[in-house]
Amino acid sequence: MSDYDIAFNEFIKKRGFFWQTADLYGGLAGFYDYGHLGTLIKRNWETIWIDYFLNLGDNYYLIESSNILPEAVLKASGHVDHFTDVLVECSKCKETYRGDHLIEEKIELKEELTDLDVIFKYIQDLKIVCDKCGGTLRKPMDFNMMFPLIVGSTGKDKGYLRPETAQGAYLNFYREFNALRRKIPMGLAIIGKAFRNEISPRQGFFRVREFTQAELQIFHDPKNFNELFDFKSVKDYKMNVCLVKDRVEGEFKKISCKELLKITGLPEFYIYHMAKIQQFYFDILQIPKEKFRFYEKSDKERAFYNQIHFDLEVNFQQLKGFKEVGGLHYRGDYDLSCHQKGSSKKLSIKIDDGRKILLNVLELSFGVDRNVLALLDSNFYIEDGRNILRIPPYLAPYHVGIFPLQKKDNLDEKAKEIYRTLRKKFRAFYDEVGSIGKRYARLDEIGVPYCITVDYETLDKKNPDFDTVTIRFRDSKEQIRVNVGDLIDWLENKIKLNL
Repeated sequence: MSDYDIAFNEFIKKRGFFWQTADLYGGLAGFYDYGHLGTLIKRNWETIWIDYFLNLGDNYYLIESSNILPEAVLKASGHVDHFTDVLVECSKCKETYRGDHLIEEKIELKEELTDLDVIFKYIQDLKIVCDKCGGTLRKPMDFNMMFPLIVGSTGKDKGYLRPETAQGAYLNFYREFNALRRKIPMGLAIIGKAFRNEISPRQGFFRVREFTQAELQIFHDPKNFNELFDFKSVKDYKMNVCLVKDRVEGEFKKISCKELLKITGLPEFYIYHMAKIQQFYFDILQIPKEKFRFYEKSDKERAFYNQIHFDLEVNFQQLKGFKEVGGLHYRGDYDLSCHQKGSSKKLSIKIDDGRKILLNVLELSFGVDRNVLALLDSNFYIEDGRNILRIPPYLAPYHVGIFPLQKKDNLDEKAKEIYRTLRKKFRAFYDEVGSIGKRYARLDEIGVPYCITVDYETLDKKNPDFDTVTIRFRDSKEQIRVNVGDLIDWLENKIKLNL
C-alpha cells in the first residue's frame, strides 16, 4: 500500500466518513457504517440525484418499497435461479473465494468470466492456490448471492432481503400507473438498501454486502419512446465510451452521440440517456472527464434481464483502475412479463392507438456508496503535507466554517452571532479551538469550501473594514472582505446548483 493510500484510508476513518460495522468487536466483512461527515455527503448526493434525474421527465416520481420480498417475487424475476457468482473453495481450510476475482488479481482480463470450466482452467494454468493456507482450490460452483429469511413465527413463509431496489418499482407499477392517471412514460425512482451475500468482499468499502442503490425505472412504449427526447440537442455531444470491440486497446474513445448511433445502432432514447448521465458526472458531480467512461457489456457478461447493458465506470486512484459505479440497462418487457406470469395478474395496458402491450423498462441504476467513494477518491489531495478535499460546494458536508480570530475581545460572540444566522440557511460549522491556520487546515481536510473569520477590523467602528469579515477560499487560499449583511446572498450565489 502506497503512502497516499495509507493517508486516504486514515483520513476516511479519522474524520468520520465511514468504517467497518462493529469494529469494536473486530468488524463484520462487507458491512460498513457511515460517520457524521459521510452521512452528510451521502444525503447531499441523494438529494442532487433526485433533483436531476426526476426532472428528465414530467411523469417521474420517487417511491419507497420494502427491503424484504417473498420468495415468489424473486422466483418470478429470475433471481432465485440465476442471481449467482462463481464460488471457489479451498480443499484444505475451506476458505472461499470469488473465482473471477482470483484470476483478475493475477492477469488483466478483457472480458468477464462466467463459464465454470473456463474459470477452473485459468486457476489451474495460473497455479492459483489458497492464499490463506496454500491449499488446492476445488472446481468452481455457482453460488446464489441472496440472503434468505424465514418470515413469521411458524417458519412456513420464506423470503429474501432484496438483492436490488428495482423489484419494488415493478411490483408497484400497476398501482402507480392508475394513481398517476395512466400516463406514459412513467418513471418510478427508489433510493434504498439492497443486500448481496458477496462471496469474499475484498475491496473494502467498494464491495459490500449491504449497500444503497438509487434507481430510476422508466416504463415506456418502445414504438414512440425516441420521439419524446430531443436527440438533436445531444447529437454532437462527445461521450467516453469503451465498446466491446475496442477492449483490446484498453482505452475509451470520445464518440459523439450521432457517431455512436451510426456505429452501434442503439436506440436514440438509450444514447440520449447516456449523454444525460455523463453530464451528471461531468457538470454536477464534477468528476474529472478522463476518469469517467461507459463500458459496454457483451452478450455473455450482461445481467440475465438486460438486452442492452453499459456500466458507468470511474477510475479510482485507490483501486488502481476503472470500476463500476452504476449502469444503464434496457430491460425490455422482461420484468413486467415475469411478474404477470408469476402473479397471474394482467399487467398489460391499452395504448391510445388501440394496441395492448406490456411496457418496456429503461433502468438507470447507481450505487450510492460507490459514488460517495468516487467523490472522495477523485477530490482528495495531499499538498505541502496537508490533506485537502476539493469536493463541489453543494456536495460538501458543510458549506461554510465560521471562526473568531481569537476567543476574546467579543470576537467569539460576534462569530457565534454570524454562525447562528447562517446555520438557518446553510450547513455551517463553528470552531474556535487552535490557531487560525490549524482551523483552516481542519476544514480544508473535510471539504468545507469557504471559511469566515471575524477579526478586529470587524468590530472596529473607526476602521474602513468595520462590519466586514474575511472569507477564505479552500482551493485557491484567496481571501476577500465581505460585509456581514451581504453574507447570505454571497453564499447563496456561490453554493447554488443550477440544474
